[in-house]
Amino acid sequence: MAGHSQFKNIMHRKGRQDAMRSKLFSKLAREITVSAKMGLPDPNMNARLRAAILAARAENMPKDNIERAIKKAAGADGENYDEIRYEGYGPGGVAVIVEALTDNRNRTASEVRSFFTKSGGNLAETGAVSFMFDRVGAIEFAPEKADADAMMEAAIDAGADDVTSSEHGHEVICAADNLAEVQRALEAKFGEPKKASLVWRPQNTVAVDDETGEKLLRLVENLEDNDDVQNVTANFELSEALLAKLNAE
Repeated sequence: MAGHSQFKNIMHRKGRQDAMRSKLFSKLAREITVSAKMGLPDPNMNARLRAAILAARAENMPKDNIERAIKKAAGADGENYDEIRYEGYGPGGVAVIVEALTDNRNRTASEVRSFFTKSGGNLAETGAVSFMFDRVGAIEFAPEKADADAMMEAAIDAGADDVTSSEHGHEVICAADNLAEVQRALEAKFGEPKKASLVWRPQNTVAVDDETGEKLLRLVENLEDNDDVQNVTANFELSEALLAKLNAE
């Protein structure tokens, strides 16, 4: 898991979110609208909506944008989005899961398939790679919220399964069904987390050479740049040399 976490941190440090803020806000708003439409428009009564709002706040999305996205769910003329999961193999046989919210299944499928093909990978059937991942709850706290020992102790008491702490913060992992309960317990102790959501966690990672690693990074970036794609998860491990090169850019 370490390589994937390092990869995520690199993507953040490279400032891609800042360069694509408008597109990012559109994706966050789409998730908020879909979450509000699927349940109650009250984040205290709708765990998925609460998670979507947390994610939006973490990216400094204006409060007005968040409220507008929630209200949009109640509109009769609002767009309807389908949740779709694509699974495939990237360069080096790496397993990739792509989660999308789309109003045009054919368009999204065609574009996602094209990204895989151009990278030298291929799109597969649903279920082809997801068995290599666990669906878990992930709760992220800023590093200043607690030291590693305090976070670990609180997470264990709350019923979590694992904690990873670094200079970037704390990531608490729990069973998917326990996410809301663990989140409430940790919030009572440390305040609101940066993020809380269900994620795909690879059971094992695949070490790839630098050439393959760069191809995989381009595939992930191209997928994330797509308006319909919400999340991309893969099970690869980058070399220390490539990590150092990326950190230097």
